[in-house]
Amino acid sequence: MDFRLSEEHEALRESVRDFAREAVAPVIAEHYERHTFPYEIVRQMGKMGLFGLPFPEEHGGMGGDYFALCLALEELARVDSSVAITLEAAVSLGAMPIFRFGTDEQKARWLPKLLSGEALAGFGLTEPGTGSDAGGTQTRAVLDGDEWVINGSKAFITNSGTDITALVTVTAVTGTNPDGSKELSTIIVPSGTPGFTVAPGYSKVGWNASDTHELTFDDCRVPAGNLLGERGRGFAQFLRILDEGRIAIAALAVGLAQGCVDESLKYAKERQAFGQPIGNYQAIQFKIADMELKAHTARLAYHDAAARMLAGEPFKRQAAIAKLHASTVAVDNAREATQIHGGYGFMNEYPVARFWRDSKILEIGEGTSEVQRMIIARDLGL
Repeated sequence: MDFRLSEEHEALRESVRDFAREAVAPVIAEHYERHTFPYEIVRQMGKMGLFGLPFPEEHGGMGGDYFALCLALEELARVDSSVAITLEAAVSLGAMPIFRFGTDEQKARWLPKLLSGEALAGFGLTEPGTGSDAGGTQTRAVLDGDEWVINGSKAFITNSGTDITALVTVTAVTGTNPDGSKELSTIIVPSGTPGFTVAPGYSKVGWNASDTHELTFDDCRVPAGNLLGERGRGFAQFLRILDEGRIAIAALAVGLAQGCVDESLKYAKERQAFGQPIGNYQAIQFKIADMELKAHTARLAYHDAAARMLAGEPFKRQAAIAKLHASTVAVDNAREATQIHGGYGFMNEYPVARFWRDSKILEIGEGTSEVQRMIIARDLGL
């Protein structure tokens, strides 16, 4: 068993690490405080090929794998989570459903722009009254001739309202199954479609440089050919997408946790107290040692889940474990990093303040910690 990265993966990690430090770190704090979307960073990530990492070259991708995406997310999140979640959502939730379930025509129309970073896509699953209970979806789509007529709303949708957002894939009730349950399907809604309204961006606690909106559909009409995948398979499709996405979120969480270690090490060597660097005190040393321990074990968890996924093995439980553990570690490390920084940790000019604000959503988005425990327990046969 070899835990070392391949030469290709190591080169990618180093490249993204340098980009994060040199291109993201100097400008992201201003975007964060102004709540503005970092278009220039997204353009640079597009030129680097990050949006196309896990996709075949025939569709405009880089011919890499999902693990490569995870490595990129970890390195970006070591510096900033808003940029990392923009990439994660664009790939895992935006482009991946079209790649996994789209027709040849849909792939040809949408993937080249999405994989180059020229355009972004959102994934409309969560609703104002429906989060973990995705089966409670209220948005409806009725087939009227050769068009779907969509009515309903979605909440907390990432990358849904930028100037370069091209589409949102929407889960909707399209009928009733033989057993009386809701028939869920997924439909592509291009930006600018009449009846599709993007609300102003949320005022968020964290991820302030990422794009998040509530969406409303009022007799929104799209061609019948915009159905993504098989009718009635929407529930199964988004479960597959979320299983994969949890590995990516785990990688992002590990990046935040490691970034907390990085910043704490730097501060502990510079900050003086009682005549010497605070890093000389065992109380600080033990905190940072524990933070490194947690980041390391969380990294192993997502590496394991990604390896199983790429090998074609069952990975649902391992993805849930990775997401649960990594998100918990991110919150723990952000809290400890803030404590190590003392009063400066409460100042937005220090990255750890941003990390602290960004960490909590990792225990909520793409499946809460409680949902992850449910998945693990069920997979164990309980």
